[in-house]
Amino acid sequence: MNREKGRGRRVAESVGAQAEAGIRAGRGRGGGDGRWLVPVLAFGGISVAVMQTLIVPVVAQLPSLLDTSTSNASWVITSTLLSGAVATPIMGRLGDLYGKRRIALLSLGLMVLGSLICGFTSALVPMVIGRAVQGFAMGAIPLGISIMRDELPPERLGSAMAFMSSSLGVGGALGMPLAAWVAQYTDWHVLFFGAAGIGVVAMALVFFLVPESSLRTPGRFDVLGTLGLSAGLVALLLPISKGADWGWGSARVLGLLAAAVVIFLLWGLLELRIADPLVDLRTTARRQVLLTNLASIMVGLAFYALTLVLPQVLQLPAATGYGLGQSMVVSGLCVAPMGIAMMLVSSLSARLSEARGPKVSLMTGLVILAASYLLGTVLLSAVWQTMLLSVLIGVGIGIAYSAMPALILGAVDPSESGAANGLNTLMRSIGTSTSSAVVGVVLARMTSPLGHTRVPNLDGFRTAFLIAAGAALLGLLIAAFLPSSAASRRGPAEFAEDPHLVQRGGPGTATRPGGAVGARSTAEDGGPARREAVS
Repeated sequence: MNREKGRGRRVAESVGAQAEAGIRAGRGRGGGDGRWLVPVLAFGGISVAVMQTLIVPVVAQLPSLLDTSTSNASWVITSTLLSGAVATPIMGRLGDLYGKRRIALLSLGLMVLGSLICGFTSALVPMVIGRAVQGFAMGAIPLGISIMRDELPPERLGSAMAFMSSSLGVGGALGMPLAAWVAQYTDWHVLFFGAAGIGVVAMALVFFLVPESSLRTPGRFDVLGTLGLSAGLVALLLPISKGADWGWGSARVLGLLAAAVVIFLLWGLLELRIADPLVDLRTTARRQVLLTNLASIMVGLAFYALTLVLPQVLQLPAATGYGLGQSMVVSGLCVAPMGIAMMLVSSLSARLSEARGPKVSLMTGLVILAASYLLGTVLLSAVWQTMLLSVLIGVGIGIAYSAMPALILGAVDPSESGAANGLNTLMRSIGTSTSSAVVGVVLARMTSPLGHTRVPNLDGFRTAFLIAAGAALLGLLIAAFLPSSAASRRGPAEFAEDPHLVQRGGPGTATRPGGAVGARSTAEDGGPARREAVS
C-alpha cells in the first residue's frame, strides 16, 4: 500500500513538474527575453499618471475657463478620483478573467477617449464626463504589475514590479512641469490633446510588444458585487472630497458616510456568499494583504501632502513673508526631482527586498518619509530647500511603493493578482483622497490676509507636513506587524519556480502543500489546465 502511494506521488510530481514547465514556457512570448516588457508597461503607467496630474497647473483657473463656480469646477477633479477608485479593482478582476493585456488596452483606450472629450470642450458637464472616462485608465498600472508577474523570469521580477509601482509618482512629478509650461504658454486644451497622443503611443507599444498573459481565472464576472463596490466607494469618497464645500457636519456628508458603512457591510456579506466574487475577502483578510493595504493608505496620505503644499509655497508672492514668488513652470520643476528620485530608487528597493524582504523595504521607506516631512517643517524658506525636500520624499515614497506589489503578490495566487493589485492601488487612492480632504481643511482654516483675499499661512503648511509625518509613522507601526522577512520574501516568482509542487485533483492541476488557499488559473495555450495553492 505504501509502495503504491509512493509510486503515485512520484507520478504526480512528474506531471506537476510538466505542468509548471508548460506555464513557464508561455512566458516572454512576443517579447523574446522580455526586454521590452518593463519599459513599455512602465511607459503606460507614466502616461496614466501624467493624465491624472495634467489638470493641476490650471486648477485655480478652472472656474473662469469653464465659466462656472469654484464649487462646480471642483467636480473636474472629483470625477477622476471617483472613477479611478472604482475602476482599479474592477479592471483588475476583468484582467484576471479575460486577459490582462486586453483590459490594459481598454484602460488606455478610455484614457484617450476621455482626453479627446475634454480637449474639444470648454463646458463643465462634458469636461466632467471626459475626466470621469479618463479615470478608468488607473486600472492599467495594477494590470501591468500582474502581466510582469506572469511573463518575466524570477530574477527580473522584483526590480520590474518596483519600477512599475513607482511609475504613478514618476509620471505625476515629471508631468507637472510639462503641464505647467503648456498651460502657461499655449491653449490649455493642448494638455488634453497631448494626453491623448501619449495614450495612443502607449496603446501601440502594448499592442505590439506585450504578450497576452497565459494565466486566466475561470468563473464569471461579479456584476452585482461591482455595483455594490462602486456605490460604496462613491458614498465614501464623495463626502471626503466634497466635505469642505458641503460642510463636514452637514446632513449630506454624514448621510453619505453612513450609507457607505451600510453598503460595504451588505456588499461584504454578498462577496462571502458567492462562488466568483469581485474581491475575495478571505484573501484580502490575510494578515500580509490586509496590513499592506492599510499601510498603503498611510503612504498615499503622506505622499499627496507634498503636491498640495509645495506648489503653493513656491507660487505665493514674497510679500507674504514665506512665499517664494516663483512661476507655475518653476514650481513644477521644483517638484519634478521627486519623480526622478522615485525612479532611481526603485531598483535599490528591489535589491533590499530580495536581501531583507519587502517588509523591511516598506518600513525603510516609511522611516525616510516621516523623517523627511519632519525636516520639511524647517525647509520651506528657499527654492533649493524645496527641491531637496522633493528628493527626500521621493526616495521614501519610491522605496515604500516599490515594496507593496511584492508583499501583495507574495500572499495571493497568480489567478488573483490583477484584482489584488487593483485593490492595493485603490487603497493608495483612498489615502490620497483623504490627504486632499484633510490637508485642504487645514490650509483653508489656517490663513493670513493678502490684499482682498486670504491665503494659507506658514503654520498651515507646517501642520500639513506634521499630519503627513504622523501618517507615515502610523504606517510604520502597521508594517511592523507584517509577517517576518523570511516569510514575505517568498513571493510570486518563487511560487512559479517551486520544485515541491505536486499533483492533486487529476492531470493538469498542480498544487503546493503548505501554501495559502488560493483560486485557480487556466492556461489558454494548450498548457496546464489550472494551478492551485492549497493549505
